Amino acid sequence: MKFNTKTIHGGQEPDKAYGAVMQPIYQTTTYAQSTPGGHKGFEYSRTHNPTRSALERAFASLENGEYGLAFGSGLASIDAVMKLLKPGDEVISTNDLYGGTYRLFKQVFEKFGIKFHFIGMENAADIEQYVNQNTKLIWVETPTNPMLHIIDIQAIAEVSKKHNVLLAVDNTFATPYLQRPLDLGADIVMHSATKYLGGHSDVVMGALVVKDKELADKLYFIQNASGAVCGPQDSFLMLRGIKTLHVRMQRHCENGKKVAEYLAKHPKVEKVYWPGFEDHPNHEVAKKQMRDFGGMLSFTTKNNDYSEAIKIVERLQIFTLAESLGGVESLAGHPASMTHASIPKEEREKTGVVDSLIRLSIGIEDIEDIIADLEQAIG
Repeated sequence: MKFNTKTIHGGQEPDKAYGAVMQPIYQTTTYAQSTPGGHKGFEYSRTHNPTRSALERAFASLENGEYGLAFGSGLASIDAVMKLLKPGDEVISTNDLYGGTYRLFKQVFEKFGIKFHFIGMENAADIEQYVNQNTKLIWVETPTNPMLHIIDIQAIAEVSKKHNVLLAVDNTFATPYLQRPLDLGADIVMHSATKYLGGHSDVVMGALVVKDKELADKLYFIQNASGAVCGPQDSFLMLRGIKTLHVRMQRHCENGKKVAEYLAKHPKVEKVYWPGFEDHPNHEVAKKQMRDFGGMLSFTTKNNDYSEAIKIVERLQIFTLAESLGGVESLAGHPASMTHASIPKEEREKTGVVDSLIRLSIGIEDIEDIIADLEQAIG
């Protein structure tokens, strides 16, 4: 089954009860049993729910995985992965990553005796010096948030396999439409499904997908034991959003390319971060592992002024100044004061997240309106 077909049919079938084409919302907490333990596969909705199970099958299908898990948020899914570890274990993470992930690693799990190394991963060979007998996980974002660095998943997978270390990839920015990390050797794929998978800014959710049954069983246990699951209504909304993922991503990519090219020529713009440019570091890696270059980009203005960046995002009209990304509407953000505010200034500036950086999530509106909005805002 080709990808565009999978978004509509992957892991899905008409409902067995009445043949409903769309997965029904099973708004129930519990299920009748004919005798203790005698049920039809469902006993309590924290453990399983038919609507959520359909969604988890869809997640697995999109990523060419075998097992999918849905959580109440992207961070809840990352939390579940971290719970595979124990005190004394070490994690190697990319140093340019979502601020909420950094906060979870540093302020929650570091207190429990897990050590984190935040490093640049543009060159996979740089990782090996940090691997030791305590290393249990490599955490990758690619493209990274918000600097759009590209990391070679296949090369990192070779390192992880060599040292018997799990490799998890946050695929939120790319989506399985653009890249599928499991096919490149990753063990775990994570999504903040809130973003592109849902696509309509109306549901908060996280996802994990794996191929290995033993690993899946551990994660299912954590999912059930910790209870950070999503409800059936949210599962229904996510299933509906996924059905248009392929057509939305095509337009996100088309519009993103035109905006990147426009900003690169703007006299007041200093630098545009977008992996589709030939001079972007690891552009060739992006071409190899991605189908297209996505709808996310960041840029800085020439005067590198904090107040000017704030004025630009406040003047935008088609773009909405808001947290999050990946919806049908164009969104703008100021990472230093919004999504990455939890990262200390000196740490975020090492990766390029300076006070003048603006991050754009390019929506699927008419491209002429999008560019006209940027023109009036930047001036």
